[in-house]
Amino acid sequence: MKHRVAGRRLDRTTEHRIAMFRNQVTSLLRHERIVTTTPKAKDLKRIADKIITLGKKGTPHARRIAFRDVIDPEVIEKLFGPLAERFANRPGGYSRIIHKGKRHGDNADMSIIELVDRVPAAAAKDDGDEAKGAKAPKAPKAEKKSDKKPKKTKGE
Repeated sequence: MKHRVAGRRLDRTTEHRIAMFRNQVTSLLRHERIVTTTPKAKDLKRIADKIITLGKKGTPHARRIAFRDVIDPEVIEKLFGPLAERFANRPGGYSRIIHKGKRHGDNADMSIIELVDRVPAAAAKDDGDEAKGAKAPKAPKAEKKSDKKPKKTKGE
């Protein structure tokens, strides 16, 4: 019986599993949306929500603990800056899992895990264009004629 044993083994050694989740939580916080298998997404959700809670605390001790699982200093700055401000009033549930379907190669259940209240990439680009002033699309280039002389053959 598996009393008081949480998490899945995912057919990996402990070291591999820990390293994989560190990479995934770093990618999730960097891109705010990743695609992975459903069992990995379910375990990743627990880890990511705990890391975001550390970011909301904002203490030096919380920063040190977050550095154990988030392996990129830029992502740590994002975690303790914009993400902490975004989730300041939310009591929990910082990520969501959206089931995507089956993977073609091995028929594994795939899911999208993303942070809630995220700004879609298309909307973020549109806001940036309005602030800078939208540029007109470039006109297609006209075809250039070749100024090269034709090659001579043996008979000429």
